[in-house]
Order: sequence, then structure tokens, then C-alpha cells
Amino acid sequence: MKKTFYSNGKLLITGEYLVLDGAKAFALPTKMGQNLIIEEGSRKKIIWKSYDADGSIWFEDTLSFSDIVTGIAAENESVKATLTTILHEAFKLNPDFILNSDGYIITTELGFPKSWGLGTSSTLINNIAQWLQIDAFTLLKNSFGGSGYDIACAQNDTPIVYQLKNGIPIIEKATFNPEFTQNLYFVYLNKKQSSKTAIAAYNMNKKNNLPRTIAINDVITSEVLNAATIQSFASAMQKHEAQMSNILETPTIKESLFPDFNGAIKSLGAWGGDFVMVISEDNPTPYFKLKGYETILRYDEMILF
Repeated sequence: MKKTFYSNGKLLITGEYLVLDGAKAFALPTKMGQNLIIEEGSRKKIIWKSYDADGSIWFEDTLSFSDIVTGIAAENESVKATLTTILHEAFKLNPDFILNSDGYIITTELGFPKSWGLGTSSTLINNIAQWLQIDAFTLLKNSFGGSGYDIACAQNDTPIVYQLKNGIPIIEKATFNPEFTQNLYFVYLNKKQSSKTAIAAYNMNKKNNLPRTIAINDVITSEVLNAATIQSFASAMQKHEAQMSNILETPTIKESLFPDFNGAIKSLGAWGGDFVMVISEDNPTPYFKLKGYETILRYDEMILF
């Protein structure tokens, strides 16, 4: 019997990096996500096949139940090793899916290009958690790590404010539908940024006075959510960029790549890759295409609402 599970992709609008230390983060689920399809198999193995958004296979392999039980393949950085680690941690939370099965044929289908960084891993982890009826936040913590805001987006169909309090996820549904969403665009920077690498750099560079830094972030997040005009929204975003530039000791993306752009640009997630949010009174598509950036999506094309 075939079972299908689905999770939303994500974009982190405020609170990048700082969300790991308890800051409030504003995040948006995307219209594009990932499917997980489970079918019965045999020989105490999982035949796994993962499809990218264009229908091409980006990963294909066979995983033995014994490797999942022991976690033995988790010795390197390969996709198979990462997947084995996730399934090993899932087994520890609910062993029945291995102990009471002959095998599986599992297929994943991305609704967005894998390179976009909209949550290939988080949507997979949340889908596996749905399938096995285990807690997705615990599975993330035990396998991949991270704040968990992406899991919250996978599970919610509205904007959210996400915060870790004593390590426990606090999720508040947020209202965000200002008129100026027609002036918001998302531009892909033609390269995927490693979240793990970016987080490691943040942990090395973050300032000692974190409580004050987090308090400033939370005020900015509130300003973003309550912005009534495109000008006030852009101003809040620029304050956020300046704060993170100071923490990471890195120029803002506008300073480094787009200093002549007439509008505001906000990095999203790991700085230096994936998507940026562009706030512009005019359609910015010609500007970015001229600079070699072909993937430009309107807010209503990207965000689930």
C-alpha cells in the first residue's frame, strides 16, 4: 500500500544565526516543498530514489536494515551516510518500521531545484517524522542539527515567528500580508550555501554581548511584521543587514555584489548563497538578469499564503 507525505519548503526572513541562541525569527513557508512516497519492499532493504524538480534522479541507492539499525554507514559525508544517520536516529525513536517490515521502496520528489536551498533536508526529516509518527524536532536535533525553524515551516501553512526557549521550539502563527508584497522579490544567487559551514563561522564570530544583540533582533523582527509601508519595511531590513554584517564581520550582500541597486536587499539564511529578498518599487528583473542572475521570483510565486 502506497503512502505519501508532504512538507513545505522555507525561507528565513529575520533572525538568521541568532535564532540558534534564542532570538525571535520570522519565517515563511514556500509554495514548493517535497513529497515522500512509501511502498512495501523486500529483502530487509530500502530501495531509495530521489528526484529533483526537473524529474532527474539526484540520488539513488540501496540501504540495508542492518546498517540503519547500527548506523554504521554514518562515517563519512556522503548522501547515503547522511540518510543512514537520519534513519538510524528515526529507528531509535520508533524501531517498529524496521523490526516489523520486510523492506521498502521509497521515493522523494522535490518541488523546487535542490540547489535552491529551500529545505531539502528539513522537508525530508519532517516527512520521515510524519511517516513514523515521531517528533520531527527531536529527529532533526539528533541527526542534522539546527534551530528547527525549517521544521516549523514544513508543518505550517502560514507565516510564523519561531523561537527556542531553553531548547524548546515556540511557534506562533503570524499575520503578514501587506500591500507591498507586490514589491518583494526573491533572487537566487546561483550557488548553494552550506548551512553547517555558515553556522560554524557564526559560532566563531558572534559577539560576547548576545542578550543585547538578540534584543535588537527581536525589535527589528517586530518592526518587520508590523511595517505598514514599503519604506518602513525596507528600513527594518536594512537595520537587520547592518546588525548581521557587524556580527559576522562580513559586508552585506548589497555592498559586495549590488552597490548600485536602487532598493533594499536582505540576505536570507546562510549569507553568501541561496536566495536574497529584494525590496524594490520597480520591477528589478532587468537589473539582476543583466548581472547574470536569471532566477527571480515574485513574492506570490514563492510564498505560501
